[in-house]
Amino acid sequence: MGILAWILFGLIVGAIAKLLMPGDQKGGWIMTIILGIVGALVGGFVAGLIGIGDDGNPWDFGTIAVSVIGAIIVLLIYGALTRRNP
Repeated sequence: MGILAWILFGLIVGAIAKLLMPGDQKGGWIMTIILGIVGALVGGFVAGLIGIGDDGNPWDFGTIAVSVIGAIIVLLIYGALTRRNP
């Protein structure tokens, strides 16, 4: 996938993950893209570990779902690392 396609995919996945996450997440659209791309990578890695095959099509429902789950995991980790305790 080309770099522009990865950016678009990351934006879509990151936006879906932020919509599904409860609470207020910090970060603008650039952080959304970064979290989406990293989430897609994490989701793909986890899917490979549990034996879910990759058909090579990044735009199918299964790939997007696994990527959103990965982005949610990354968003939880990011939130835990950037949380300020008053």
